[in-house]
Amino acid sequence: MTVRVAMWSGPRNISTALMRSFEARGDCVALDEPLYAHYLHTTGLRHPMWSEVIASQPTGWARATATLHAPCDAPVQYQKHMAHHVLPGLALGWMRGLRHAFLLREPASVVASYARRHDRVRPEDLGILQQRALLRHVTRELGQPAIVVHSRAILEDPAGALARLCEALGVAFTPRMLSWPPGPRETDGVWAPHWYDAVWASTGFGPPPPDPPALEPALASVVDALTPAYEELAAAAMV
Repeated sequence: MTVRVAMWSGPRNISTALMRSFEARGDCVALDEPLYAHYLHTTGLRHPMWSEVIASQPTGWARATATLHAPCDAPVQYQKHMAHHVLPGLALGWMRGLRHAFLLREPASVVASYARRHDRVRPEDLGILQQRALLRHVTRELGQPAIVVHSRAILEDPAGALARLCEALGVAFTPRMLSWPPGPRETDGVWAPHWYDAVWASTGFGPPPPDPPALEPALASVVDALTPAYEELAAAAMV
């Protein structure tokens, strides 16, 4: 029986590197942001490579979420999700049968990194608010434990943090998760040429990044809007 891990992150995190780590296990297949096309189609946002993304995945919610339970021969399936792709009011019944975990990063670091690539920075685009809502759903409605891992913990101690994460998910940790060959994968989303240059060049987790510089008032207000949700998530972090 396949263990289906749904890892919920936001942008400007180590989400793609963590996907690489799970793929390197040798018993795992990855799904890269399988709800992205629905998100773009519904919101009308014109992200880079918009037309390619729309063409590559189902845009209807029922069809998109059905892919998360499609037959899988691998012992482990790793689903890399952006939490903000789950828009308010959408049905969440498909979340049953998946083992949910949450990848966290400090709001100031997320905002500073996101602002370097985007002209507009809004709290609802950064995933942290949606992570809190999804974590509440997972614990209160699905009865699953809170599995929250901080990206800084992974970067500071990859072996220790990943071992604890795997234990919580009910899969065996293997040192193979600590490194991977460089380059693209067939499982990468079609948007990878625009976003994955650093991951394509990587062979493992890098060191923790420095603390972000002081933010201008408009960006600092975004951090303030995200902080209560972040603190609730951080309080549940296992590592």
